[in-house]
Amino acid sequence: MLFNRLVIVGVGLIGGSLGLAARARGLVGEVVGFGRTEANLRVALERGIIDAYTFDPAEAARGTDLLLLAVPVEATGPTAEKFLPFLQPGCVITDAGSTKEQVVNIMERLLPPALPFVGAHPIAGTEHAGAAAAFATLFEQRLCVLTPTARTEAAALARVRALWEGVGMRVELMDVATHDQVLARVSHLPHLIAFCVMNAIAEARVADLDLLAYAGSAFADLTRVAASPVEMWRDICLSNREALLAALREFEHALAQLKACVANGDGEALAAAIDRARAERQRLTRLREQK
Repeated sequence: MLFNRLVIVGVGLIGGSLGLAARARGLVGEVVGFGRTEANLRVALERGIIDAYTFDPAEAARGTDLLLLAVPVEATGPTAEKFLPFLQPGCVITDAGSTKEQVVNIMERLLPPALPFVGAHPIAGTEHAGAAAAFATLFEQRLCVLTPTARTEAAALARVRALWEGVGMRVELMDVATHDQVLARVSHLPHLIAFCVMNAIAEARVADLDLLAYAGSAFADLTRVAASPVEMWRDICLSNREALLAALREFEHALAQLKACVANGDGEALAAAIDRARAERQRLTRLREQK
């Protein structure tokens, strides 16, 4: 057993799935839920994700040796502050946020040396939210990025790594800036594109028809993540603003090139652009099959 008492703050898809997976594999002892909505915490209790729940930080912190902050990234620091007066020395604090530089900087300024922090990003998920969406196999064969700094305690890092590996993830260490640059392009940008496509279709007018009634699988696949939680993605975009803006500029450049091909009737250039995209998509398939 890696941890005797795990407190999950935010028992949603990620936090709830970790609770299920860690309990099933005997990695943790007691699991306690903490959150804003009692109805969601009751679902978590009924599904066996947690053993108990509370709205009292002092009660939650008592005897805890791992505090998981699975909350929107902008809420990570303020949420941690609620627990600080009550956590025992040596309690490991970690997160599951999709951006790291802002979160890690805030947490390292906030936490005393006796409370080690390990930045973590399990790259797994769906567009669904809440304890009802959690499932124990979510993390299997997926990647978790840990973002240690010079201040990160080696023993805490090893324990958090063992936890994510224990639920089936491949773990990679990466500096916070690189993480945010990478994820801006392969995660945050695709979500913004999906949001934009949905909003563009909502505003388009063709013969007074409901355009979504004619959408096929390509449209559904492209826009699946547009159903993602609003608060979470608002915070991700704002906390990773500079890297995301750079990714958007790169996308705008690629879009402008395709637009020019269509506008100019340049079939040869259009075919070359599509062929390049097709080859990269096939390479992605091969990379995923190798994992």
